[in-house]
Amino acid sequence: MPSSRRPNKVKTHVLKDCSLPSLLVPIDPNESDFTATKVIVTIGPACQDVDTLCKLLDAGATCARVDLTWGPLEFHKRSLVNLGEAMRRTRKLCAVMVDVVGREIILNRPSKIDEDGWPRFENPISVKATDKVTLTTGMVPEGAAGNVLPVSYEKFTSMVQPGDTVFLGRYLVTGSEDSSLYLTVDSVGEKDVVCTAMNAGVLDGLITVFHTERSTDSLANLQNDLPILCPEDKAALEALQDEFEVDFVSLSFARTADDIVQAREFLDSAGLTTTKIIAKCETRQSLFNFKSIAGAADGIILSRGNLGLDVLPEKMALVQKSVISNCNLIGKPIIITRVVDTMCVAPRPTRAEATDVANVVLDGADGILLGAETLRGKYPVLTVETIMKICRQAEKVFDHVHHFDHLMQEAMEIADDTGALGGSGEFAQYFARNVSQANLTPAMPSSLGNGVDDSDGQSLRSINRHDSQAQLTRAANLGSPLLSKLESIASSAVRAADKVGASLIIVYTRSGQTASLVSKYRPPQPIMTLVVPQLKNDGFKWHLEGRDTARRCLIQRGLLPVLAAPSQNSGESLLEEAVAMASRAGLVHAKDHIVVVQMLAGAFVVKIVSVDEGGYGIQAIRPKSLVDLMMATAGASKEEELGQDNGNGEGRVGHTIGQPGLQPRELTHVSSMKHNETVRPAMQAACK
Repeated sequence: MPSSRRPNKVKTHVLKDCSLPSLLVPIDPNESDFTATKVIVTIGPACQDVDTLCKLLDAGATCARVDLTWGPLEFHKRSLVNLGEAMRRTRKLCAVMVDVVGREIILNRPSKIDEDGWPRFENPISVKATDKVTLTTGMVPEGAAGNVLPVSYEKFTSMVQPGDTVFLGRYLVTGSEDSSLYLTVDSVGEKDVVCTAMNAGVLDGLITVFHTERSTDSLANLQNDLPILCPEDKAALEALQDEFEVDFVSLSFARTADDIVQAREFLDSAGLTTTKIIAKCETRQSLFNFKSIAGAADGIILSRGNLGLDVLPEKMALVQKSVISNCNLIGKPIIITRVVDTMCVAPRPTRAEATDVANVVLDGADGILLGAETLRGKYPVLTVETIMKICRQAEKVFDHVHHFDHLMQEAMEIADDTGALGGSGEFAQYFARNVSQANLTPAMPSSLGNGVDDSDGQSLRSINRHDSQAQLTRAANLGSPLLSKLESIASSAVRAADKVGASLIIVYTRSGQTASLVSKYRPPQPIMTLVVPQLKNDGFKWHLEGRDTARRCLIQRGLLPVLAAPSQNSGESLLEEAVAMASRAGLVHAKDHIVVVQMLAGAFVVKIVSVDEGGYGIQAIRPKSLVDLMMATAGASKEEELGQDNGNGEGRVGHTIGQPGLQPRELTHVSSMKHNETVRPAMQAACK
């Protein structure tokens, strides 16, 4: 890879035009309560019971995390059992994320299991500023002073040197707690590291150890050689796989893309082939290797707690914006941590925390991960409700048009830099050479999932196997960025929804790929993702596929996954039922427009339909604005008759936009059908 690279641009932070008086108007109680930003909760003693989990799901949580760093495996199993019961009661889907221990270093302190199965420490350690604290890799002799603390990593002394800073903090420490301690290393022995406390603190609970980077602009620290998955992680994942469906594994302290490769190999060998990998960026090293990590992982968690210790405070806001912008550009889900620390003990966030949550949304993040707030906080349900309200208001002023244009402009510049649109240079030659070897048309990287949506019946390779030069010429002539055909359809759907003022986007999918690409462009409309489960036979038994796809959509912004009945086809009856469900949920109303993305006759189409006057069905629409839009998108001439009969005496329901560059004769139209007076309850969004 050449050393000179095109610098990435961070998206300009702008809002829609809005006046201050309009912002102070109370929230309309009749408006839809759909929130595009996802909230992930960490299950712990404060929310493990079924009733509280039900309240969390009703409040808007879409993913639940169990963290193997702390707590017995039996406790986490019971958490997942209770979560399954909560999903059945609420009839809501919830994804499962397992956070592994990985390279975490902790203090070895004795604990006892309480009546709930959670470990508790009896004797907190009080330290005053300027006190001497010894971190040791050896055994602590009986009767030793309380400031002699055993470290779990036996090579810890080889990592530090005098003058370094070591941070001790409670597991999932928050700014509202005093269990944080900064130490300055005075001397390093064979097994002992003698430090001076920079502040006073009370160390309670599980204490983690973090060695902050001594350099301000590079990597000078010696990293520990712990594996990305420790033996306990592997044993726990194998045990959980036997009883539960694990949707995501989050890798703590991911440093390089090789970490993701190693984790993927283990997951595949353990039977977790559909489990996606989320890389946690927690150190400066992960930022130096961010592009390769993001390319290899299925999503990113920006772990701001640890990362904030390794990055200068004045740089953290810029790092956050850059990471989110990069993830948006390549279509990878990006999740942010540590937003409302004070809600562990208070029923209301601080002004700074509320602003922080809103900025996360405005920056373009997919979701927010709650840690201590739900694991041990006093107000887990209220915390989720508060975050959802803040996110909903921020989404109203998110400039989705500017976001769309930013992605398009970046795609065009990448294409130009790579030589796709006439650019040249070392990087362009490198890119063209590698693309040629892969037999792929240069395109924007795809999002969560591998390859193209399997409902399309094509692979990413086959979709891009057409003549590259013809695509480049067409892209240049149209003035559009160089995208894969699948992503062109997704971006066209978002553009069409904006042009016609649609209230909803409906995407048919099996793997979630198409819906993920639509989400990448952050449309203001909810994206109802219709997943039709399929019965598959692996040679030994039949099993139903599709539920995992729906759950994986629950960490991506704007996606609203809905499971169809397994017997349902993907035709007009399913669409009518989806519209009826959206109407009952308040997402659409009579005469609203809906943009639909689906496969028809082996080709992708973007179809525009309208809700009928009753508000529960679809009807044909032929306003001039939509006709003009279709002509512009499909390249049809004004003389082309788009409203003519389809040849069998039936009209068409809605209009269909074909793939970019298709000739008018290649447009696919959909036959209409009579609206069913009684909508069958085939749509469901709950676990069995």
